[in-house]
Amino acid sequence: MADHGLRERKKRATRQLIADVASGLFIQRGFEEVTVAEVAEAAGVSKMTVFNYFPRKEDLFLDRHADRLADLVAAVRTRPAGVSAVSALRRHQHELLAAGHPLSGAIAGGPGFWWVLTSSPALTARWYEQEREIAEAIAEVFTEETGDAFRSRMVAGLLTTAITTIFSHAMTRIVTGDDTETVRREQVAVIDQAFDLAEHGVGDYPA
Repeated sequence: MADHGLRERKKRATRQLIADVASGLFIQRGFEEVTVAEVAEAAGVSKMTVFNYFPRKEDLFLDRHADRLADLVAAVRTRPAGVSAVSALRRHQHELLAAGHPLSGAIAGGPGFWWVLTSSPALTARWYEQEREIAEAIAEVFTEETGDAFRSRMVAGLLTTAITTIFSHAMTRIVTGDDTETVRREQVAVIDQAFDLAEHGVGDYPA
């Protein structure tokens, strides 16, 4: 059991090392200008090892997606009885912001990330694809609860849009020169505004 835990920690550490090295190279030179082979060499691993952890080059940079997806689904699925999905996801976004989590968008390193993402058609396409995956996963939870696939897809799409807009709003402000601490402080109201808009549209679905 201890050996299994050690192997898992080593795998996570290797994955994080590869992602960190790749992100540094992408920010320095641009996504299209860096090859997977160069990432592997810089990280001290084989090209095959890189692909074992990241089947797609885009996921080397957008490497938090799996954790983000799991956390959002968990926030919805494990919410207490009587708590709406809007309330659960609102709380989740406030917790990310309070913790200074990169997925809050209100971080000092935002400009480099945003430049690489928005300057690469391949990364932008993968970003939108990941958004669809989040919406589909949340919709699946709603459908399990209600049996209403249509409304579940609609509500999940609205909530996913709120989440991604909150993130991009903070990133855009920091990229255009706003003070990071000011953005972080004012982002509290942004989160509430986004979910207030969603809540007025979708109510407490699924009740």
